[in-house]
Amino acid sequence: MDLVENPLDGTRISYRVFGEGSPGAPAVVLVHGTALTQAIWRGFGWVRELQTTHRVITLDLRGHGRSDKPYDEDAYDQALFVGDVLSVMEATGVEKAHYVGYSLGGRVGFEIAYSHPGRLASLVTLGGSPRTGGQGIFDRTFFPGVVDTLVARGMQAFVDRWAEHLGKPLDNSTAVALLANDPRALAAYMRKTEDDPGVPAHALLALPMPVLMVAGTEDHIRVRAAARMQSLLPSMPVRLLDGATHGRTPRHPDALPAIREWLATRTA
Repeated sequence: MDLVENPLDGTRISYRVFGEGSPGAPAVVLVHGTALTQAIWRGFGWVRELQTTHRVITLDLRGHGRSDKPYDEDAYDQALFVGDVLSVMEATGVEKAHYVGYSLGGRVGFEIAYSHPGRLASLVTLGGSPRTGGQGIFDRTFFPGVVDTLVARGMQAFVDRWAEHLGKPLDNSTAVALLANDPRALAAYMRKTEDDPGVPAHALLALPMPVLMVAGTEDHIRVRAAARMQSLLPSMPVRLLDGATHGRTPRHPDALPAIREWLATRTA
């Protein structure tokens, strides 16, 4: 595990590099979702599969995992998240990469595509969209009163309440990733992100890199987001994962094969 400092505000970002990749194949940057960490990509088998053909880079966004966890809401501006990813790319000598982002990672990917399009060979989102979803999005994604639960009762209560809301225990990889977070930092991030205006439509129309959006058929918010994007970019493919909820998207059995196929096509 390595650390790099985001020069925009000095926040330290944790990252790891796996494999060497095939000659001429751009690196793949994998970015996790809200309340998770880079560990999910190993836990769900993504690193093991993708490092056979690509150099794979994972990181913990600010407020998550082993990266710094500021309590100031303004520390979670999208421009600072973008700086987290670009700082890791600079530290690893990666000029241009395939970007795969789950949920929050997908939102950050759209922001990079908008503000630094030359850094992305392609953009893939898993349950992601160009905007977070507005007020109440985290209550709808996790459970009602999620921010108050984090502040008053901490991460274990968050895990217990979400499992209760889902009606079943969380898988071990997800639970471990969640418990690695700081509840005050996570609450600050959620409050700031609910005010996220998103990437404007005119900018999405001008994205120069290939884009793929993947969403579970039971993740209705992100299915609608993918349909809106496809109305702007009719040639953009959308892959729907049968029966997948938002939380299940990165571990659905069809998710990783779809991204392997996408990367193989882009490399060829």
